[in-house]
Parts: sequence; structure tokens; C-alpha cells
Amino acid sequence: MTQFHSLLALLALLWAAPLAAAQEAPELLERWQEEPRAAYPVGEAELEDFEFRARPIIVFADGPGDPQFERQMGFLAERIDELAARDVIVLIDTAPEARSPIRRALRPRGFAVILIGKDGRIAQRKPAPFTGRELIHAIDKLPLRQQEIRDANRPVGGAGAQVLETR
Repeated sequence: MTQFHSLLALLALLWAAPLAAAQEAPELLERWQEEPRAAYPVGEAELEDFEFRARPIIVFADGPGDPQFERQMGFLAERIDELAARDVIVLIDTAPEARSPIRRALRPRGFAVILIGKDGRIAQRKPAPFTGRELIHAIDKLPLRQQEIRDANRPVGGAGAQVLETR
């Protein structure tokens, strides 16, 4: 039964992936903001397009039938709500021959999963699937994520807040 649920989660993650490989970054970011729980082909996007907006997780494979790719997408689907809450955009590139700008920049060999921080730096790179738990743990250790957590826990207008008078 859990295998069936994993398959459903994988299908839910991939349902919004567009059929056309080439798409402009502004359009991709708009689609992601409307549906952060989907996976999107990298298309013509570049890493700089996501800086300080999202944390890309890029899944590279030599084809969509790669067993490691399928396993990775299942792991992501299981934790997609938690990943979306951390501003993660899942990008997929299963067409090495297309030589997307992101593929040229990161130069994966075969299967690879790469987590990019909001600051544009490579945070994690692995030639095997990451579990959702491993990715969430890696994200939560990033400096910008730590700041987001602190900001979320900071009281707004609480007892310790100073009030400025205007005259």
C-alpha cells in the first residue's frame, strides 16, 4: 500500500511539469509561486534567476526512466509540503543532450541531486538519491534558513517591543 502512495505522491509532484523543455525563468518562477508542490524542467533557466527567491533542488538524470531518478522523485514527493515551506523549487533535467544552462553550469555526470541555497551557492551535491529527511536537514542548516527560522520565532509587537511616538 505504501508503494501505491509513493506512486501517487510522485505523480502529484510531476503533474504540473510542463511538456515544453524551454521556458523563460520569469514564467517558471510565476508557475512555481502558483504551484510550489510541482517539479519543473530546467528549460532555459539559470541559477541566478532563483537567488534570494527559492532554493533549487535540481535532479539530473540521463533519462526519465533512470531508477535513481524515479527513486529521488519519490523521496521528494513524500516530503513536498515540508520542502515547499522552505521555498524549495524542484527542477528536473533528464535530457543531457539539450545542454541546459543549469546543466552547463553544474556539469553533472549521469545521475546527480544538487541543492542550491538561496544565496546561489551549492549547498549539497550527491551522485545518489537524497531522502526527503536528509534534504530538509541540509536546508535547515543553511545560514539563510537559520535566519528565516529566527525571524519566524521573533515576537512581533510583543511585550519587549519598543513603541515609537510620532509628533
